[in-house]
Amino acid sequence: MGDALGSQFFVPVNRPLLQRRETPPGPWQWTDDTEMACSVVAVLAAHHRIDQDELARSFAEHHDFDRGYGPAVNRLLRLVREGGDWRELSAALFHGQGSWGNGAAMRIAPLGAWYADDPEQATHQAEISAYPTHQHREAVVGAMAVAAAAALAAGPDGPPSGEALLDGVIDLVPKSAVAAGLQRARDMLDYGDVGTVAAVLGCGRRTAAHDTVPFALWSAARALGDFERAFWTTAQVGGDVDTTCAIVGGVVAAGRAGTPPEEWVRQTEELPGWVPGR
Repeated sequence: MGDALGSQFFVPVNRPLLQRRETPPGPWQWTDDTEMACSVVAVLAAHHRIDQDELARSFAEHHDFDRGYGPAVNRLLRLVREGGDWRELSAALFHGQGSWGNGAAMRIAPLGAWYADDPEQATHQAEISAYPTHQHREAVVGAMAVAAAAALAAGPDGPPSGEALLDGVIDLVPKSAVAAGLQRARDMLDYGDVGTVAAVLGCGRRTAAHDTVPFALWSAARALGDFERAFWTTAQVGGDVDTTCAIVGGVVAAGRAGTPPEEWVRQTEELPGWVPGR
């Protein structure tokens, strides 16, 4: 839902609605963020862990070019469908550095909810899940951070405080630009000016993990248990709105208190029929 509604604000005619916190008419179509998240869920349902080969196969098999994938991942998934080795293709991206984009993070919140009783395992499985498409350290850590946040939000004792959420995530991820951004996010939890926070942390305009994940988790931490507030806080600063809202929505909704508005549920495109438990 965060992905689908967030994507509506790329349309110029809908942007004035943000200031009034009004939603555009539905149905709201989801993007590649949700399509890839569905593959994560399908692999977990089938294997009870992340199987990288199966995940890459599912990404490639269900790849819909019109869902807004970036050009590098579009090409990678096409080549995987044609028999290419995801290990070689993913490692070769961006002159052999691998992608540091936010794609591995945007799709991973459901995995965190899956491992609600084990945030360390969520972090480990998220790391494994990133490599079929994103092998740069920052992209991998971004996925780890979002999965850890969702697992902590979905814990049996209910969502933690915002401070506890970010502290828990920081403790679970390795040293990186993403981790440094999360520490800044922790220090800025009391800031009321969302625009200032986004200017410091980034809001996905560069579609990089370290320019996306710290702000998204700051926003989630500020509104655990309140999906609607979390969405509007995130969307109002612009940037990569579908991705930041997908991350925030996934983390907040992982907690039992983070139920989305029923009216929004009705306007969101249904998940594809191949998703287990749909």
